Amino acid sequence: MAELLSKEDFEKKLRDMGRMYHIHHPFHIRMYKGECTKEEIQGWVANRFYYQCMIPIKDAAIMSNCDSLADRRKWIDRITDHDSVGGGIEAWLELGEAVGLDKEDLISHKFLLPSVRFAVDAYVNFARRSPWKEAAMSSLTEMFAPEIHQQRLNTWPDNYPWIEQKGLRYFQKRLSEARRDVQHGLAITLEEFNTPELQAKAESILQFKLDILWTMCDALYLAYELKKPPYFNCK
Repeated sequence: MAELLSKEDFEKKLRDMGRMYHIHHPFHIRMYKGECTKEEIQGWVANRFYYQCMIPIKDAAIMSNCDSLADRRKWIDRITDHDSVGGGIEAWLELGEAVGLDKEDLISHKFLLPSVRFAVDAYVNFARRSPWKEAAMSSLTEMFAPEIHQQRLNTWPDNYPWIEQKGLRYFQKRLSEARRDVQHGLAITLEEFNTPELQAKAESILQFKLDILWTMCDALYLAYELKKPPYFNCK
């Protein structure tokens, strides 16, 4: 039988799962190295925008299942971060315009790949149907997010000088927000997932979220790098 891990060892095990974060996907590695074309950057921004739009919906679903007033008061900050005037969704629209995309094309999800839609919708459905603590801990990929945001801030100005600098506001914004959110989500996870069985379940939930993010990159890699978009082999 599996042994119950101490909170310290449990946290370390969860953080070690960052080796499967999508920062290590070939598409992201090429982006980091400055090897992506303008079309690839635009494709990533356009598809990732669907994920950005669904984040506050996902968080509202978690709140709808949460019976803890104290936790709802903390969790609502995530919705405000994205939906408020000047928030994350507006910042991502600025990024879209900075890479040369039309705002209306972004809002209409004109360039959204089917597999990206399916992956993101699966995540939202998980949040709607799962006990709120399980859905909440699925957000712990935020443990790994500051690194990827900082990586873009450090490399994009040199690697992609054609991108207007004001479009990078989203990444700057999320550096502090993600770290704040991790504190709350991690506290819930370490306290509530307190048996060997529950700790194993937490690992599987975090793996599910990592799978979502990796699958989104798979779709981009196939469509933009291998030049095999949906139905590429159909006449």
